Amino acid sequence: MLDILIRGGLVVGDGYERALDVGIAGETIAFVGEADAAIEAGRVIDATGKIVMPGGVEAHAHIHEPMHRGWTGGEEVWLQSPEGATRAALHGGTTTVLSFAFMTVHVEKELYDVNAAIAERDAIFSARSYADYAFHPVLAGAVSEHTLGTLAEAIQGGTPTVKVFTTDLTTKQAGVMIDSGSLRDVLGVVAAEGGILMSHSEDDGIIKRMEAKLRREDRAQLPNVHLVHTALCEELAFRQVATMARDAQAPLYFVHVCGASALNVVEEARAAGQPVYGEALHNMLCFSLDDYLQPDGAKYHIGMGLRPKEDCAALWDGLADGGALSTLATDEYTTSFAVKMAGTDIESTPGGHVGIETRGMIGFSEGHRKGRMTLRRFVDLFSTNPAKVMGLYPRKGVIAPGSDADIVVWDPDVRRTITIDALHHEGDYSPWEGWDVEGWPAMTLRRGEVVVEDGELLAQPGSGRFLKRALDPTLGERPAI
Repeated sequence: MLDILIRGGLVVGDGYERALDVGIAGETIAFVGEADAAIEAGRVIDATGKIVMPGGVEAHAHIHEPMHRGWTGGEEVWLQSPEGATRAALHGGTTTVLSFAFMTVHVEKELYDVNAAIAERDAIFSARSYADYAFHPVLAGAVSEHTLGTLAEAIQGGTPTVKVFTTDLTTKQAGVMIDSGSLRDVLGVVAAEGGILMSHSEDDGIIKRMEAKLRREDRAQLPNVHLVHTALCEELAFRQVATMARDAQAPLYFVHVCGASALNVVEEARAAGQPVYGEALHNMLCFSLDDYLQPDGAKYHIGMGLRPKEDCAALWDGLADGGALSTLATDEYTTSFAVKMAGTDIESTPGGHVGIETRGMIGFSEGHRKGRMTLRRFVDLFSTNPAKVMGLYPRKGVIAPGSDADIVVWDPDVRRTITIDALHHEGDYSPWEGWDVEGWPAMTLRRGEVVVEDGELLAQPGSGRFLKRALDPTLGERPAI
């Protein structure tokens, strides 16, 4: 007998979309097929009129990290806890979250050991996370041979993703950017060991030069941020990193593609057969430069700066069926409203986005319901593709026998207005306050356990598990998704 049978829903699998039943035994999916009255289960969930899809995979979330002190007036301020972030994730239909282990931030050692950094982060999350989780080590500065060796070990041991920044993001922050020689070495390790490089790609020289110029000219107000984090700044860095990845024969994942010119780089690389993947953030799809002019405009700000509406439209095209972008993420970075609003100019205004719960709601409503993408494409962007590119597929990201029973029962007919009272993160604001959406996650299952039902959290902190991962080799051979 099955433990749970989900009956009567529209099941969105990898390559199909049909009215099927889904049976769960223990933590995994045991059965996907036509309705059969003879099948018995300890609990039957009626999903009639609803969508049954794999739990979301959030590929890009900053959780329990110290903020850049230039954004906090020099005070030590930490982003929200694993409890807050993963609680919000489950309520939004996301069952797996990937966060970071920063060199020189989370592990302050002269010789940075990637495996030690992952273990230290795991020790924190293992007692506190509601969702399943994994980490991306982040390498910066001049990377030692010792660190490169531990990166190789980490990839072999189940952590195939590594992130770099080609900029310190702002003038007053140091120690985040990797040097180009080290980047070349990291790409070599990634290629040799079967990993993938994640890159925040902007030109550091342009950012710092323009920040100084706008300060001198008394034009450093936040609505001018596009003069610092420019389209050219992004495009140049994208082209450099893509060229280096091609030379190393390493797969590449560009986080938060922001503008049309950077998207063009992704499209060109993929058209040439290079294994390059791009990510869009749901806030960059919906908020633009115009939002800075609102009285509380800083709450929409993200480190790379909002762009003109034309770039929003280009990103939607990149996410559409047949588009060059592969995933929908958040760059989650939750703090209080007071901290978020404390900045006085471009350099001092905190970046980051509160969105780990709203990712699916906005993607479904603004993307699928408004005709910008098919339902199948939404599920790919929200669940299946991030599972693939992060090395979690087919354990995660698909409804198929043998996969983890991470499932969201989605009600497509719910009409709601997002309010802070309806959300579950630790921050006291949301940039999505007042946003009308169609569709809402009605129930979330993580490894066969109902963890959210009727808006109630049923899981316990520490019930999430650390995930070891491995990339499908085809992801490094060609644009496989």
